[in-house]
Amino acid sequence: MTAIVGSFAFEEDFLAAAEKLKSSGFDNISLLSPLPLEEAQEVLGLGKSPVRRFSLAGAIIGAASGFAMCVATALVFILPTGGRAIIAVPPYLIITYEMTILFGVIFTLLGFHFVSGLPAWRDKPYLPSANVDRFVIVVEGTEDERTAKAESIIRGAGADEIKHVEEDQ
Repeated sequence: MTAIVGSFAFEEDFLAAAEKLKSSGFDNISLLSPLPLEEAQEVLGLGKSPVRRFSLAGAIIGAASGFAMCVATALVFILPTGGRAIIAVPPYLIITYEMTILFGVIFTLLGFHFVSGLPAWRDKPYLPSANVDRFVIVVEGTEDERTAKAESIIRGAGADEIKHVEEDQ
């Protein structure tokens, strides 16, 4: 299979090519830009990141486990002091808060790695100029007949340079 890499000097041409490719039925499109573009996210149909759900789940699990740990410890090692209740909530809130933060951070990191596909098991086509001053479109996994169509769309949008990269299976 072949990957087509098109380099653009102007943002408008880059976004026009991406929209045309998406509307033509190409699904495996990557957009590389030297600056953040909300329009690129709209073209690809990306919404809000699901990483926040991992953070929420981690925070809830952390709070529940922190409070449960405090209660379990108090019930296993009963130390009655001054007629107070064995399970006293205010001191447990500190441990609950710390466990909420800890689990929230751990689940956020795991969620980020899961959502972003890390570690990358194979290299994707990349141009270093995408970090400096070029907008790059990568169309991966094209068959021979669709390669020509993708190349004509990218060339028609005003690409400065087009490369064909053979992908490893």
